[in-house]
Amino acid sequence: MKIHSAEFELSCVKPEQYPRERLLEVAFVGRSNVGKSSTINSLLNRKKLSKVSVTPGKTQTLNFFRIKTADKIIPDMFFVDLPGYGYAKVSKSVRQQWGPMIERYLSEREQLFAVVQLVDSRGVEAHDVTTYEWLCHIGHPPIVVTTKVDKLNRSQRNPCLTKLCQSLQLPNPDDVILYSAKTNEGRLELWKAIRERRETAE
Repeated sequence: MKIHSAEFELSCVKPEQYPRERLLEVAFVGRSNVGKSSTINSLLNRKKLSKVSVTPGKTQTLNFFRIKTADKIIPDMFFVDLPGYGYAKVSKSVRQQWGPMIERYLSEREQLFAVVQLVDSRGVEAHDVTTYEWLCHIGHPPIVVTTKVDKLNRSQRNPCLTKLCQSLQLPNPDDVILYSAKTNEGRLELWKAIRERRETAE
């Protein structure tokens, strides 16, 4: 995928702050510190577009990034980086605000055509399962991406993939994209999945 430009647009917490330009949108969800920002940077061939933090819960708003590509199917769109679910080093009151903010966006945003759910390749947690089930329930079955596969050796990959599929009740392991933001493994596959999701949404 050739990227013409990728720029941070804005951060927001409520619908009236969303971008007024009605571009198509791809949302990235996953538990805190799963590698959402690193994956976005990898997809866009940028090193520091989306800020990466070792502190879980650093992303506390909906962050919109305007993307322009050379692809005719998805030439212009927003990537939307959502706050991580699960553990985060923030106050309980802040975490309680995230839930409604994220749910409102995912369930009501008309421009949203694809949701990418990132799951750590080293283990699925309860939050991953409930998020996957909820996304399917609201009509946004996610593109499942398992991150940090560079931390697994070859003998560990199949068992981890099998466990992930069992946890999410995915019948086909080929539906899961193995991704490494460090090596860019899975980059082409994820772009292909996003493109196909757009084609089927038309």
